[in-house]
Amino acid sequence: MHHEEIRKLTRLEDSHWWYRERRHLLARMIGRLAPGVALDVGAAGGGNTRVLVAHGWRATSVEYDREGAAIAAARGLPVVRADACHLPFADRCADLVIAFDVLEHISRDDVAAAEIHRVLKPGGTFLAAVPADPRLWSAHDVAVGHVRRYTRTSLQDLLRRNGFEIGSCRSWNVLLRPVAAWRRKRASGSDLEEPHPLVNRALAAVVAAERYLDVGRWPGVTLLVQAHRPRT
Repeated sequence: MHHEEIRKLTRLEDSHWWYRERRHLLARMIGRLAPGVALDVGAAGGGNTRVLVAHGWRATSVEYDREGAAIAAARGLPVVRADACHLPFADRCADLVIAFDVLEHISRDDVAAAEIHRVLKPGGTFLAAVPADPRLWSAHDVAVGHVRRYTRTSLQDLLRRNGFEIGSCRSWNVLLRPVAAWRRKRASGSDLEEPHPLVNRALAAVVAAERYLDVGRWPGVTLLVQAHRPRT
């Protein structure tokens, strides 16, 4: 992700409907896990790292971009500047690794998946979020540095061939997919911007409704996967 997109992300993430709901999803995904050592790979300014810390995890932001790492450090978070394909951590050191909107930026996503598997303890959990469906490819993807969008099959195949067991894989941002598809067909760049407060609240209400609806099997804008390193 380019420096300007990192700056926009960290400026907007506390109030923007999309980032706020994603933090809620992360909190729910870790709710049944016993806190331990966590790595937030591709952490940008550390918004998700803060969720981990708030839930008792000994969490480190891992960020390649200098600006994102500096913002995370200014927030008082432990930060390591590193490439997801070359994680500077010992084998089997982490109980949890998260990589939200990371794998789609990496041309060698197999290498990154293998590295994440390497640093996880046996039985450890990997949580990932990636953009869904190549049919939604648009100028937005180009602007934010994506090299692919995933299908449910391609994401699960990536993880399985690198040693993971899949716990769950579901869609998110399903209800707003038609709006996102319509908008991105007409976009000429990133759609990461601050919405009007009324629009922000309306979109937040729509996406929050997915907490109570069984729509995870339907096509969405994002895929969320929970995987594990086998215990043996």
